[in-house]
Amino acid sequence: MSTPDKPIDTRWTQIVADPKWSLADLREIYEFRDMLYFMAWRDVKVRYKQTILGGMWVVLQPLITMLLFTVFFGKLARIPSDGAPYPLFYFAALVPWGYFSGAMVSASISLLNHTHMIKKLYFPRIVLPLAAIIGKFIDFLIALSVLFLMMLVFGQAPSPAAIIWIPLLVLILVTTLVGGSVFLSALIIKYRDFQFALTFGIQFLMFASPIIYPASVLPERFRLLYGLNPMAGVIEGFRATLLGTTTFPSAMVAVSATMSLVVLAIGLVYFKKVENYFADVA
Repeated sequence: MSTPDKPIDTRWTQIVADPKWSLADLREIYEFRDMLYFMAWRDVKVRYKQTILGGMWVVLQPLITMLLFTVFFGKLARIPSDGAPYPLFYFAALVPWGYFSGAMVSASISLLNHTHMIKKLYFPRIVLPLAAIIGKFIDFLIALSVLFLMMLVFGQAPSPAAIIWIPLLVLILVTTLVGGSVFLSALIIKYRDFQFALTFGIQFLMFASPIIYPASVLPERFRLLYGLNPMAGVIEGFRATLLGTTTFPSAMVAVSATMSLVVLAIGLVYFKKVENYFADVA
């Protein structure tokens, strides 16, 4: 004797993100750490796949830029370098800036580049920009190693305090990157034209940061205000710590650190607010 089939439960379980960040979000990111690692490593491999020089571009790009800056802004324009050799002066700025600009662009368009995953799979969406930032960090470490080799060639020894200040400056840099990229990635996936404005914004920020010139060219009363650009404190801190161009700009770095936390908070709040709609607009 057959028994009647049970009615099929057609109810759906809807997964809704909490509008506020909590420890649960960090725990979820940790649970998806394998995916984070895979996406970061995949980004590194894809970037240099089918290239003649491969990972050498990590070094060649800032080196060529350094040479151009040294010739045109150093030798010809005679922009001051606070007593440091021009190659070191520019390369010490291009190392953190190269990581910031490259990771910001990659992370900001990461959601847009993976819309197929967003529509089909559930995972913490923030994994995508974080993976781009981590992938570019490998390039940063390689460029930083080249900077240390250049310092040996020029007979330049870093300050003993570098063991403390450099990790702190990198933390400020990464904090700014995470906050800025998660905000922009959430904005770009909904409003696609912001991806074209991103390149212009990065170029503008480059000239608004002390890369070509030192912060010492600014009147002293404006330097704290200059620290509202987080990259200003990071770059000046790198030069002061590694090259001894000036005393460590602790006040400027403190302002930049505070601003990086503000950027992080704004980015995370906005990302969490619109995360539910990513699959709809992707």
